[in-house]
Amino acid sequence: MTAIATASAPVRTRTGVSRRQWVGLLYVLPAVAFVVVFFVIPLCMTAWMSLNNWPLMGEHSFVGLDNYFAILRDTRFWNALKFTAYYTVIVTIAIFAVAFPLAIFIERPRPLTNLYRTAFFMPAVVGFASASLLWSWLLNVDSGLFSPAAFDLGLTEKKVNLLATFQPAFWSIIAMVVWKVAGFTMIILMTGLQSIPQDLQEAAVIDGAGPFARFRAITLPLMRRTLALALILSVAGSILAFDQFYIILRGGPRNQTLTAVYWIFNQSFVSFKLGYGAALSMVLLLILVALSLIQLWLLRKPEGLD
Repeated sequence: MTAIATASAPVRTRTGVSRRQWVGLLYVLPAVAFVVVFFVIPLCMTAWMSLNNWPLMGEHSFVGLDNYFAILRDTRFWNALKFTAYYTVIVTIAIFAVAFPLAIFIERPRPLTNLYRTAFFMPAVVGFASASLLWSWLLNVDSGLFSPAAFDLGLTEKKVNLLATFQPAFWSIIAMVVWKVAGFTMIILMTGLQSIPQDLQEAAVIDGAGPFARFRAITLPLMRRTLALALILSVAGSILAFDQFYIILRGGPRNQTLTAVYWIFNQSFVSFKLGYGAALSMVLLLILVALSLIQLWLLRKPEGLD
């Protein structure tokens, strides 16, 4: 019996690792290599650059934490961070306000459901740069669509430049981002809705629970993980917003729509202060990590809820 048991046991090397475990390591090796090459190494390089005065041309010199101390005095960066936070809150609320009703609408099979799903999701496949170029044309005061159409329909006395002042420009960007992203968030929320057991909903209906009570007591608690994923993706994408503000507004009007990433780009590739730009990037990374951890904690699964 001992010989049989020994023969059936996994073959192990001197270090105690079985052949199957080595095979598993080989399978994950490409993914590990990808993460190391495209995330870990660039992150370490960025951290090292942030400790140096690193011009685009010429030799770099070690300055320690001077770049980080300079951030404390950079009022333009803190203003950009405030605007980014304001934009993130507004656009996240707007995206969920559109995506959640759409997810509820397309969750269950009905006539033309697949057509609706495809139509709502289509803008998500368009790149942000392409979408920004499209909306840049749509918002053009002379050759675009919105302003000339409003003037031709008699809704305005003259063609209005929607990008000339902060409020119309800001809400135009919000509309573009919601059009672009809501379909993607809708699909994530739809998968969460479809994972809820139908028996729970039917039992709640039998017990006399209304739609709002079922949504509050069943839907939301069972969608915590899905909501956490959608919220983290939305917040992270909003904090890293760049394309739409660069292509459509160029930071205008009067630098009122400078985002944090836009300012990092400006310092790194316009002013050629790569070390300072790296320090700004590290600060923004820490902010993103902290916000993601807070969101995961707030949307954690309650104890006892399977």
